[in-house]
Amino acid sequence: MANTETALKEATTIIDGAIGAALVDYTSGMALGTVGGGKDLDLNVAAAGNTDVVRAKVRTMEMLGLNEEIEDILITLGSQYHLIRLLRSRGSNGLFLYLALDKSRANLAMARHQLRKIEASLEI
Repeated sequence: MANTETALKEATTIIDGAIGAALVDYTSGMALGTVGGGKDLDLNVAAAGNTDVVRAKVRTMEMLGLNEEIEDILITLGSQYHLIRLLRSRGSNGLFLYLALDKSRANLAMARHQLRKIEASLEI
């Protein structure tokens, strides 16, 4: 089982094209841990902003009466992918992993697969 810091470092190390990663509490919008980012990607700002995205999607699903769980949310930009993976393991309710990828170097399918594996090994 990996702790938060180890899991985030693993995400930015093994996932090709990773720019930064964060573990976020979407009830508060606070990043519980971050790795990577930089002057062009403030992961704390991204954590807060993507919290709004998650909350909006959860509300929309409730209004539609969809009795489903969100696996992940993908935002595609001109040069980046932003991947949000809601955690479903015991004790992780209200948390998501956020991963920013350089679109020119990333394999989206592999990134989703590896992020799923990191989630499974994450110890909250």
